[in-house]
Amino acid sequence: MGIFVSVPKTIECIALAVVLAVMLALAAYKPMGVLQTSGYSGKKFFKWVKKKGNMALERLALLSLCCVLCCAVASLCFSFTGEWAAVIGMVPVVILMTVYCVADTKIALRSEVTHTPRLNRLYVVLFVVLALISYIFITLLNFADEVWGNNFFSYLRYCPVGLLPLLLFPLMALANLIAKIYEVPHNGKYIKSAKAKLKNSDIKIIGITGSYGKTSTKYILNALLSRKYRVLSTPRSHNTPVGIALAVNNAKLEDYDIFIAEMGARHVGDIAELCEICPPDVSLITGICGQHLETFKTFENVVKAKGEILDATKGQAIIADDCYDLFAEHPANKSRCACVSDIVCSAEGTSFTLDLGGESRRVTTKLLGEHSAHNIALAAQSAFAVGMTVDEIAEAVEKIEFIEHRLQLIKSGGVNILDDGYNSNVKGAAAAIEVLKLFGGRKICVTPGLVELGVMEDEENFNLGKKLVGLDYVILVGDTLVTAVKRGYVKNGGDEEKLIIKPTLAAAQEELKNYLHDGDTVLFLNDLPDVV
Repeated sequence: MGIFVSVPKTIECIALAVVLAVMLALAAYKPMGVLQTSGYSGKKFFKWVKKKGNMALERLALLSLCCVLCCAVASLCFSFTGEWAAVIGMVPVVILMTVYCVADTKIALRSEVTHTPRLNRLYVVLFVVLALISYIFITLLNFADEVWGNNFFSYLRYCPVGLLPLLLFPLMALANLIAKIYEVPHNGKYIKSAKAKLKNSDIKIIGITGSYGKTSTKYILNALLSRKYRVLSTPRSHNTPVGIALAVNNAKLEDYDIFIAEMGARHVGDIAELCEICPPDVSLITGICGQHLETFKTFENVVKAKGEILDATKGQAIIADDCYDLFAEHPANKSRCACVSDIVCSAEGTSFTLDLGGESRRVTTKLLGEHSAHNIALAAQSAFAVGMTVDEIAEAVEKIEFIEHRLQLIKSGGVNILDDGYNSNVKGAAAAIEVLKLFGGRKICVTPGLVELGVMEDEENFNLGKKLVGLDYVILVGDTLVTAVKRGYVKNGGDEEKLIIKPTLAAAQEELKNYLHDGDTVLFLNDLPDVV
């Protein structure tokens, strides 16, 4: 009976291929979030795959080994069933893959999946690729069985199928490349549509960029302006061409007065590209540091890239006080943001004097830390530039709410939790640790270290360890960057008995359950180690 004319054998191959495709697609769910956060860049995705301590490849290799061995054992045990022994051998493979997928949900990743249309389309392509590869693989094994004609091989013919998990990441990359055949021109049209929509609108555009503080300042500015104007802003940390186009195309611009666009960059030219889409009437630069040196390569490139927003600004450009001099050569209509003074920080909030247009107001916010006062100052000066009065701004400052995952204070069971999970820059980390020290009781920090600092990564993580000295408990997560953090901690007088290393955030949380009691404060600083 020839394999290519046997209907039952073809049905068997198709059924097994579909089951395997489903299992592998489920196993790809978490890594899909990383690919999405990588901007669908295969290069960045494989950098995450190969990252030391990631264990993604190791876990798939272990799964494959277990699948092959269990398939072989089950097939031999049921050899009395003849050809069905190979099919029965697939049962433990499916069970093991199911167990893997369930266990994988316990692995904490900051790069969680966001179900966008593009992601959903990619998932469909991935499933088709997985199903086709699985079907071809199974068919070839059956063809080899027909040619070989050996009973022992017939029983074990599906054992190599257990190796398919090792191909998961390359197949994800292949599916991503296939999907880009549609996505690249589709995104181009989408961005072009947003650009035309903004050009034909009377909406005022405020652009925000910087190495840090972009998203926090955007949320603060939105809160201030919303007291007087109808405000549209890019959601969450969406700061790419597609992210800006998404906000614009999904809105009726005639329903808004102001559009706040967060602008991110990893290369020189990125900000200029974003300004082509939405040229700002007013712009803000929140601060400059060595963030993203991994892609920028030099600090000078960081300054050059961020300065591109000044060249495109039609009106006033507001620059943070501590980086104003870096842009001295730019001919834009610049103003230094130095409108806050007498900052007083506590565990209850921050108070300061706000000076705008020759008027002063003493204001208080629940936001924590001196850096929050400076972020508010940038937003306040921008709001003043577009028409809000000092009294309107001062009143709005008092009502600003915590920003999710950005030094957000959460009280739970008598414990203070400082959720700074989306902070991954040097200055923000230093500010968060200073805020932690404002609280009474025991002080604990959970962190994997700082990422995307290029050649400065080791040095800055060493310095981070130095800043953690004096805390009551330090939990380092993973082993990608924690060696440098630990070295900085120990060499600067830190107590090794107060520092432990856990492989995952979940393990760190379990450790905290046995340690925390009423009055303690725990800071989750850049909380997950798997960020691209």
